[in-house]
Amino acid sequence: MSDFNLNTAVTIGGVTMKNPVTTASGTFGSGREYSQFVDLNRLGAVTVKGVSDKPWNGNATPRVAETYGGMLNAVGLQNPGADVFIKEDIPFLRRYDTKIIVNICGRTIQEYCAVTERLAEADVDLLELNISCPNLEEGGITFGTDWKMAEQVVAEVKKHAKHPLIVKLTPNVTNIDVIARAAESAGADALSMINTMLGMKIDIHKRKPLLANKTGGLSGPAIRPIAVRMVYQVAQTVKIPIIGMGGVTNGEDAMEFILAGASMVAVGTANFANPMATVEVIDGIEAYMKQYNVTDIADLVGAAWK
Repeated sequence: MSDFNLNTAVTIGGVTMKNPVTTASGTFGSGREYSQFVDLNRLGAVTVKGVSDKPWNGNATPRVAETYGGMLNAVGLQNPGADVFIKEDIPFLRRYDTKIIVNICGRTIQEYCAVTERLAEADVDLLELNISCPNLEEGGITFGTDWKMAEQVVAEVKKHAKHPLIVKLTPNVTNIDVIARAAESAGADALSMINTMLGMKIDIHKRKPLLANKTGGLSGPAIRPIAVRMVYQVAQTVKIPIIGMGGVTNGEDAMEFILAGASMVAVGTANFANPMATVEVIDGIEAYMKQYNVTDIADLVGAAWK
């Protein structure tokens, strides 16, 4: 192992992070819960739980279930709304040397735009637009499963956004390239992918779906090969940066995403089993760079196909 300085900094939408590791929305809260285990100063960014304009109650319980290689969740983006986030969570996170990425959600384009406007003057660094929400105006179809709807919501939110806009893609589509190109053409500064995959677990004793919502989002190591494939595909299709996620538990997992074309990675479900997962991923990436004498993380982005 040679002795040299590592450059792990990455830039997304003009915002530079010290390293390519953030958290996946919905798995880390606002960081407060994890701050006793993890030095938040070490993270490139903290991506907070979904924030809506008004409080959301979320779905009925039970809404979380363990499954082989991961978990199912149908929490329904429960959150206290933008006002509480601005008042309580931003001041807490600003105590640390890390960037703040806010995941925003809505059930209509108007709701997306309202929360974007609410955050326009807030002291955050980037927005992550969750287009996996059901569109109430179109009968509940997910915004991100139709390229025209995806393009429309991204374009409208972009008009109101004062921060760089990351668009989070759903994998529950026939061709994710089409959705990625639509988001890029509508003004997305970056993409994050993938969100959870639709799944189900049945309680064989009660002979009913275990989740009250019947179906939920599958996350964890079980979906990683699919997520890596999708990042690999999309990275060769778009010119904007990608934040890769889906079952990242250690540095080797993270390197798969980076080599596939992701500039950053997000750690999600692993946080529940191992509160130190994010820091271990950072250490693992640095160890990989040292092992192969790579001084700049940028040289590894997309190296599996370049």
